[in-house]
Amino acid sequence: MRRLCFLLGVLQLLAAATAVYKQWIPNTNFETASNWDKGRVPCASNVVRFEENKVVSVFVRSPHTLTDMYLPLNGELVLAAGAGFAAFDGSWDPGCDSGATVRFSDAEHHAWFDPTLWQAVSPSGELESSSHIFSVDEERVPCHYDDVIFQPETSFRVNVDSSQQVIHLRSISLMGQELSSPEAWSAYLQGPSAALQFHGNGTLQVTGSGCVDKSGCACGNTLDGHRICAALLRASGGQCPEPACRSPLQPLGHCCPICGATINLDFTPDFDLQKYQNRLVQALLSQPKYTGMQMAISKVQKEQTFLGVIPRSSTPVIQIVLIHEGTGVQTSSTVEQLAADIMEDIAQHGCLPCAFPNSGTEWRTQHPLHQAVRKASTTPCSMWSHQELTLERRHCRRWLTETTQSSTSTLCTMQMRQRPDGVTIC
Repeated sequence: MRRLCFLLGVLQLLAAATAVYKQWIPNTNFETASNWDKGRVPCASNVVRFEENKVVSVFVRSPHTLTDMYLPLNGELVLAAGAGFAAFDGSWDPGCDSGATVRFSDAEHHAWFDPTLWQAVSPSGELESSSHIFSVDEERVPCHYDDVIFQPETSFRVNVDSSQQVIHLRSISLMGQELSSPEAWSAYLQGPSAALQFHGNGTLQVTGSGCVDKSGCACGNTLDGHRICAALLRASGGQCPEPACRSPLQPLGHCCPICGATINLDFTPDFDLQKYQNRLVQALLSQPKYTGMQMAISKVQKEQTFLGVIPRSSTPVIQIVLIHEGTGVQTSSTVEQLAADIMEDIAQHGCLPCAFPNSGTEWRTQHPLHQAVRKASTTPCSMWSHQELTLERRHCRRWLTETTQSSTSTLCTMQMRQRPDGVTIC
């Protein structure tokens, strides 16, 4: 018990220090080879041409010698210390195509809601490298309480078209300066660079406020989910890849069906999402037998319907998504085992007050809590009259005092999935 309390204390400290930073990847820097149509930076005997009617902000890091340069009608060159341009004197320049015209590439297509253009980083801008955690697609783009970083000494142009009236963010860092208050952001928008860097119908708003709910906050990108998926699937013609399993699952906030498992948790106000994530990583996903497993865990809004058809309202749940980088029967078995272990862990450490099948039959009188959970996760689906096993918190309060006092959440739904060998399990 003392060891467990120490572990939970460490996890609590880790959670307190955790923040979400997302960094924009593309830039419009002069020295970035991919920003030029010839795939290289212009050299002395080249003519540089910016499209006349294209709006652009370009950061120049070093001095350059050029034959000629045509500038856009609306744009800016941001010069670092020591940077500048000089006219070519006509001397021989080995390795440079004499008289060639090099054109600056169009940056108009870089969209805010393109998950491939963002990466999770630490506060210092270093890439986050967790082999165990991934994000559903809607959460790969900055969420409402995230910190956004545009790398220091870079220029950029991003399309912020959105279905949201306002895109909320905790802070935005650009040119090495963090803007973390509405006033600071408003002042920046009045400057000359903002209109060259951000375009489109969306409005970015810095709030300076992070998520203060320890049970987590929903990302808030659902209204732009179609933009996220369109950008993600553009290369494949808008089509999701064919799943390797017969009955894939569709996690909330994810563009394409997956082969894996999803678990939805109801929760009480004292549930700590970051602390629980750290616990699952350290206690389960770090085990050698789960090498290759990845987990996404976050608060999402699950739509409630009337008669399973008519939208009624939405309720927040904690969604856990489990996938494996491999394929085949062995991989499916590993996913199933991890899902079962998570349910067992919930039973042992007080995350699940009780469980009922969808038919409403109460198991409390026949089974201890952990046996009910184990049966729910392994019994063939043919034993149930519905295609989804729903675990509810009905009539549990009296039983809760008999089983555990530390219960903080309830497992609501574990969806069906089908193994490659055709065996369907819950």
